[in-house]
Amino acid sequence: MKKKLLAAVLGATMVVSMLGGVASAEEITANGEYTFEIIVKSYQSSYWQAAVKGIDSEKEKLGVTANSNGPNAESDIADQVNMLNDAINKKPDGIGLAACDQEAVLESLQAAKDAGIPVVLFDSGVPNAPEGSVYSTIATDNYGAGATAAENLYGALKDKIAAKDEAGEVVRIGEVNQEATSESITSRGLGFIDKFTELAAADGHTVAVVGNEYYVNNCKEAGDEASACIIIEVAVPAQTTVELCATEAANILNKEDVIGIFGSNQVAAEGILTANGNLGVLGSDPETTVLAAGFDAGSTIKAAVADGTMFGAVTQSPLAMGIKTVDVLTQIANGEEVTDLPTDGYWYNAENMDSDEIAPNLYD
Repeated sequence: MKKKLLAAVLGATMVVSMLGGVASAEEITANGEYTFEIIVKSYQSSYWQAAVKGIDSEKEKLGVTANSNGPNAESDIADQVNMLNDAINKKPDGIGLAACDQEAVLESLQAAKDAGIPVVLFDSGVPNAPEGSVYSTIATDNYGAGATAAENLYGALKDKIAAKDEAGEVVRIGEVNQEATSESITSRGLGFIDKFTELAAADGHTVAVVGNEYYVNNCKEAGDEASACIIIEVAVPAQTTVELCATEAANILNKEDVIGIFGSNQVAAEGILTANGNLGVLGSDPETTVLAAGFDAGSTIKAAVADGTMFGAVTQSPLAMGIKTVDVLTQIANGEEVTDLPTDGYWYNAENMDSDEIAPNLYD
């Protein structure tokens, strides 16, 4: 009953959140024949395909030109930078960018600013962007979204953790992040670690974070592995592919003390499910299976959540992000003032995924 109530509250919040902060399409009018260049992170996942659908639908409504482009994979950072530079050379009325690497685009953002081309970031921010180069950032509160995954996973595992701690046994929580460069992925990963650690500490448990150095060095409390009763093991593959994420996930899932695992985006979550295809350890019963929390949607993840293989996942709304990016670029071209638009992440599971509030955001 509590889960159903929570789903209803979050759903209502989602509707308000996604409509707030910017005028609706019906209120926006393009005051010129604007052309925008929009660069997504990749065409590798259905997440970005959903964002492009939002871009395409909104450009038709507003009567503007919005050309979408992106590298084959999110690890193709140099390719994306080249695309960004090409976009600047076209001198559009504005550029939308979902940066694969928040540091690699800094020179290009300065070049866009020098050329007088406004840039709108979506999905991922660029914290060190040259002042005045970025007019608006439309992105999920990724740190908070990672914390949402931790809250739900910890809540389901807390009794098992307490019993193991009382018996003097160590448990392991895995985390697979496809990389350690983009703001969206790193913030989700750190949000999960910090919230899980906070909740465990509040219940009197000690936590240590091991594995990838970026996450170990940037989480709030890395702890001491020798004395911890909970180990959070963080893995990052050499490239952003489902297959390599599956290899990292399998390395974790093969350990006997693992009770939970988190994949911080669609590629990482699908990697966990791919690894489970050979291992068969995932499920929704904390006493007999390993509980997996995913991120984003796609047909593979949705099917796994529906049949209980994956305990649950956090969804964003890439379709809405694509729509809002075109809206904000149009407002800027009109000479209107704009602000950052934070959006939330929402937990879904087999119980609430078909609800009217959640289902529209679970893209294939």
